Amino acid sequence: MSEYLDVLLATWPLWALLVALAVSIFALGKGADVLVKDAVAISLQWGVPSVVVGATIVSLGTTTPEAVVSVIAAVQGRSELALGNAVGSIICDTGLILGIACLISPLPFDRAVVSRQGWLQLAGGFLLVLACVPWGQPFSATTEGGVLPQFAGWLFLTLLAVYLRWSIQLARDAPAEKELADHDVPAPHLRTTLSIVAAILVVVVSSSFLIASATEMAVRFNVPSSVIAATLVAFGTSLPELVVVVTATLKGQSGLAIGNIIGADILNVLFVAGAAAAVTPAGLIAAPNFFLLQFPAMLFILMLFRIGTLTAPTSTLGRTFGVVLLGAYLFVTVTSYMLS
Repeated sequence: MSEYLDVLLATWPLWALLVALAVSIFALGKGADVLVKDAVAISLQWGVPSVVVGATIVSLGTTTPEAVVSVIAAVQGRSELALGNAVGSIICDTGLILGIACLISPLPFDRAVVSRQGWLQLAGGFLLVLACVPWGQPFSATTEGGVLPQFAGWLFLTLLAVYLRWSIQLARDAPAEKELADHDVPAPHLRTTLSIVAAILVVVVSSSFLIASATEMAVRFNVPSSVIAATLVAFGTSLPELVVVVTATLKGQSGLAIGNIIGADILNVLFVAGAAAAVTPAGLIAAPNFFLLQFPAMLFILMLFRIGTLTAPTSTLGRTFGVVLLGAYLFVTVTSYMLS
């Protein structure tokens, strides 16, 4: 299918290519939204506690688009798209989406909880970079690049299972919270199951079109596909997080907004990059520009967020910090295209 799409899109004019890109992003976001809601509904029907569902299925569901796009790209041999999407999604989640949330309303947070999760978030970013470094000749990374090997992918997936188990335990120990209204009355089993199947098909098909159109745009504009993946593709696959965070912020659920971003960043390393590397015997190739630009940008954004949460005097991320996060995201994005 990938070869057919490559040939097909190569004949399309630029405006049609842009429309295909926009439609793919929209369909991917809608498919993921339906997938999350229906997965939660059917889990509640099976008697799974809602707090456990929230700690696992919702967080996994919002990162499903990133995972599907990266796995399909990896299988197709497009490592830069697979790895660039994972790295770019972390940059987009923490810089753009959280920055927007802070501008909408200052976000109070539980310092102890955010600190505990925040260190895991930052450690995940460093773990991804360290796993890609060619340790035989580490100083060649900026000239020869590196690779995220297949065994590291399986290690990440193992750590994902440990992290989810830990998250479930924390969720069970946490005080009970009000149920989400959307899931008070679960849909019938058959309809929900069919809806999940349809949502998965939409996510897979739209991901294939997104990868093909992004690759074609990279060729036409002579921009590295990793840059396209870390910006346009990452923004498209991060739409579920954007919807969840903005909705939570408008409803005054700042803890959910911040927690979703931190959790998504951790899963982008363990779930997205891990799954993409695990299905590829040769691993994911990290071109030199990853070590020169994408990795430093990701770590810069993560450390900026960590410093912001540690130094916030009233345990609140204010609008000024939102401007800082957005400014950092714009700087990283513009620099990516200028240097490429």
